[in-house]
Amino acid sequence: MEKIRIIVICGPTAIGKTAVAIEIAKIFNGEIVSADSMQVYRYMDIGTAKPTSAERAEVPHHLADILNPDEPFDAAAFAGKARKTIETLSTKGILPIIVGGTGLYIRALLHGIFEGKTSDADIRKHLKEQAQAQGIDALYQRLRECDPHTAIHPNDEFRIIRALEIFEISGQPASEHHRQHGFKDNPFDALSIALFTDREILYDRINRRVDMMLEQGLLDEVKMLLNMGYSPNLKSMQSIGYRHLLDFMNGDFSYEEAVRLFKRDTRRYAKRQITWFKSEPDMIWVRAESRNELIPMIENFLKN
Repeated sequence: MEKIRIIVICGPTAIGKTAVAIEIAKIFNGEIVSADSMQVYRYMDIGTAKPTSAERAEVPHHLADILNPDEPFDAAAFAGKARKTIETLSTKGILPIIVGGTGLYIRALLHGIFEGKTSDADIRKHLKEQAQAQGIDALYQRLRECDPHTAIHPNDEFRIIRALEIFEISGQPASEHHRQHGFKDNPFDALSIALFTDREILYDRINRRVDMMLEQGLLDEVKMLLNMGYSPNLKSMQSIGYRHLLDFMNGDFSYEEAVRLFKRDTRRYAKRQITWFKSEPDMIWVRAESRNELIPMIENFLKN
């Protein structure tokens, strides 16, 4: 049976993935499937750089605004939902265009996810109790000892506990599970494109995007989420931008320092994204300023 052909547009935050994907979708009768671990959440629009209503009106977007901020979601759940969406689009003759910067989600979609047992409710409950009794920093230090390659933020309680849970169950650090992954599953014929630009240009875009998010009312968005009853300790609320403004609201930092750290951590995240995508097989790197190169490349892929 012939595999479904899909286009993947990935790359670091603020590189311009959405604009490129919309342009491609309009030319090739496509629709966008979001591969972003934060854009799945409702009410979190500004801080996740979610496509605007005008952009969604131009081209339908799938797998955005599908969960409340306190609902769990991971790469395996994403892969399951994305595959169903892709199959539905394909049966309608629509080209699925996967767009996002969450590398693990894209890898899970294209190659499958680790199938060994990595979840235990009792261990997770015990770790949460330890976090309450000892503080999250103690658990983070333990994580650093068993998984020195972790890229998890020291305040990200959800991911710290999840990584320690995986280690206690399997004896292997989560980063090693992600590296091995056992990716045998390859259900799609994918043209994977990563966008890049000069570092100075990307960092300037990131800084300007953060300023724009703040001008658009990100602080009010954070206050709204708290007023709706969402805990500041949620995985979603501990993501970049949201946690920085929460720290400001708690009096941990001045507004200026919170903004500086917001920009710095976004730049660091972009650097990690680039490193991740460079490790992915069959990735074609295209300069963001040379998006016209993509049209003949996609035409050739779809014809052959």
